[in-house]
Amino acid sequence: MTTPSSAATTGYDDESRPPRADLHQADPHRRARLRWRGRRGLLENDLIITRFLDRHELELTDDEVGALTILFEQSDNLLLDLILLRSEPQGELDTPAVRDLVQRLRVA
Repeated sequence: MTTPSSAATTGYDDESRPPRADLHQADPHRRARLRWRGRRGLLENDLIITRFLDRHELELTDDEVGALTILFEQSDNLLLDLILLRSEPQGELDTPAVRDLVQRLRVA
């Protein structure tokens, strides 16, 4: 049994595949889902994240969206501590993409 080529399954061959940054931005459902996941229980987080997304949502790359998704999986208190410089990313959060995004959230 053969598997379909990437061109058959995605509509793109490897050479004409759009850049990764376009995948999130081209899909309004993904953008809406990101905004919905950004809604938090703590008002402070909600305000910071909403302001950040209002300013930067359309320019986020898929790597940045991935880092934001990882942050959204954390508790509200940990997320607020990261944003307010009470703590730094540690363990699985200690990646360049997450660190860069936390820095951007801090100045949002």
